[in-house]
Amino acid sequence: MAIKSRPLLLDVEEKPSLVKGLLLSFQHVFAMFGATVLVPILLGMPVSVALFASGIGTLIYQVATQFKVPVYLGSSFAYITAMQIAIKQMDGDVSAAQTGVIIAGLAYVVVAIVIRFIGTGWIDKLLPPIVIGPMIMVIGLGLSASAVTNAGFVADGEVRNVVVAVATFLITAFIQTRAKGFFKIIPFLLGIIGGYIVAALFGLVDFQPVLDAPWFSIPDLYLPFETATFNSYRLYFGPETWAILPIILVTISEHIGDHTVLGKIVGRNFLKDPGLSRTLIGDGVATAVSAFIGGPANTTYGENTGVIGMTRVASVSVIRNAAIIAIIMAFLGKFTALISTIPSAVIGGMSILLYGIIASNGLKVMIEEQIDFNQVRNLIIASAMLVIGLGGAVLDLGFVTLSGTSLSAIVGISLNLILPAEVPYEEDTHVKE
Repeated sequence: MAIKSRPLLLDVEEKPSLVKGLLLSFQHVFAMFGATVLVPILLGMPVSVALFASGIGTLIYQVATQFKVPVYLGSSFAYITAMQIAIKQMDGDVSAAQTGVIIAGLAYVVVAIVIRFIGTGWIDKLLPPIVIGPMIMVIGLGLSASAVTNAGFVADGEVRNVVVAVATFLITAFIQTRAKGFFKIIPFLLGIIGGYIVAALFGLVDFQPVLDAPWFSIPDLYLPFETATFNSYRLYFGPETWAILPIILVTISEHIGDHTVLGKIVGRNFLKDPGLSRTLIGDGVATAVSAFIGGPANTTYGENTGVIGMTRVASVSVIRNAAIIAIIMAFLGKFTALISTIPSAVIGGMSILLYGIIASNGLKVMIEEQIDFNQVRNLIIASAMLVIGLGGAVLDLGFVTLSGTSLSAIVGISLNLILPAEVPYEEDTHVKE
């Protein structure tokens, strides 16, 4: 028997009141902030640009999808290694890295145009529930290591971090399960605030960056031409640039998986309406624009999908306002600095819940679709996908390296296509002699 989905408190087209809407939007900003600013930190890029590009990219995506999909775009981790290599090969020059990401974003548009002509019927064939379910689980559980590390549950981990992470988790969980009224739909915002207070009491918060930061500052943009105000790079089309392009094989797979997850949570098929072509265009143009102004590649964010899954608020207006808040924050030096002082333990405690919700939705898909695991075929597909996706498997093909969600998805799709369908078992009615 299929499990009945919990009804949404606010559907995609519905809007909350002003005050409630702003609180819900801030909750999404907090959910995406840690990962969005971590990418530029790892790449040595300005955090303010990544935050600004995140907001701009989300608005571009919303326009491209006709404001039908409650997706937030943040900095992509998939391109980090390729960009680091390109920057190193160019002796610190970001020209190849930024140009490569621009081209990757435009390649999304080309793929979207092709899909526009051939349709999306192939999606159902390539991505049946037995593939979608484990793929969703890999997306959520694949992020679990970072959540556990941030929470301090590691060898020689500091007790204070563990206490703060547990406090954040429990505050969020109890608010979600016991709170009444509006408080019930902002558990992550209240959880982070509560966790932050606990962290401050334990001396884990450094307020010096807030004191040193200016009240107002313009994002440190990088542009592909010389200006009197901003940094610059040049459009470069050498081999270091083109080496970044194959990463789209990974990110497009993740794009489809993330939209499938969200669709299951919201009860809609976003790959058909507004359509995969529109979602790809939104994601691709957002990535190209982000790279053009010196930011990292953009991608759909599982953290924000987790927030929607927990709160049951799928309002696009909430996501849109979160993007606007992110843009404003990019110009507010002290406020951005304050958000950046949120300890990793707080992010870790919240992430344990967020990533777990995403993974649980994968299990829910297989239960609702009544996947029969008495069929060895289904058992093989799910087992292979989970082990490959979560076991750290890496396949280096020379021109691209596949791992994690992308490799798991390819394995699942391939097995689904090549393994023969099983004949339903019929009990032998003949009398045994």
